[in-house]
Amino acid sequence: MGDELILCGRDEVFILDPAQGAQKVWTWRASGQTSLPEGMWSKFGSVDECKPVRDGKQILITSSGSGVALIDRETGTVGFYATVPNAHSVDLLPNNRIAVAASHQEGASGDRLIVYNLDQPETEVHSVALPRGHGVVWDEARGVVWALSNEDIRVFELGKWDSETPSLKHQATIALPEGGGHELSPVVGTSLLAVSTSLRCYFFDRDNHTFLPHPDLANEKHVKCISHHPTTGRIAYVQGEGENWWAERAHFLHPDGVLHLPGERLYKARWNIV
Repeated sequence: MGDELILCGRDEVFILDPAQGAQKVWTWRASGQTSLPEGMWSKFGSVDECKPVRDGKQILITSSGSGVALIDRETGTVGFYATVPNAHSVDLLPNNRIAVAASHQEGASGDRLIVYNLDQPETEVHSVALPRGHGVVWDEARGVVWALSNEDIRVFELGKWDSETPSLKHQATIALPEGGGHELSPVVGTSLLAVSTSLRCYFFDRDNHTFLPHPDLANEKHVKCISHHPTTGRIAYVQGEGENWWAERAHFLHPDGVLHLPGERLYKARWNIV
């Protein structure tokens, strides 16, 4: 067993071994991928999610350039792709499906949470409203989907999931303490989700629907992602630098550290255990 840190930004998804510092041990770009239609390549010019699934053997990615894809970790092959306006996050659902959070895009049908079958590229199965969607997490223990909009967290149950016409049934809406919802990620082994807004970071308790200041990042602004290591608890996070939405640095807590990658435009960092 070992740790990997998956990072994304611009047109690249790459993996670092923290023990090797800034050396990339794996990298992926859409351009030139024969398993991806050439017309899709340009849609991955601004990758904003890189989430390991299926024991880290595959990586789900999204791009604000309107792409979503499932990548095989070993070969780099694309197993699924779709055009999703201003896609910002994605997660794996039961029955070989995914849900994608589409944010706002002028002239396009974003502001939704969209369901796809992974064996049907470019074919929407179902969608529900999610204004300026930025996060989605499947919660197997509770049997619900948590989705982050600009102003709130929305909870959905799976409806008719064993049929060819599945749906997401709205269960609850919980207002954020302030607007600008950005990050939504689970703290494995707890009832907590890590949440960031434009101004602060929180823990959200899934059992009682309450927000608590994040114990380490409560007053940090413009945090793009927070990833809690599932066994050690070490935190990796990316925070927009200056007036930019991107960063050249990934930050760590417990223990503290900073990884500076000059020239990169980092957006998300996710722990992966292999």
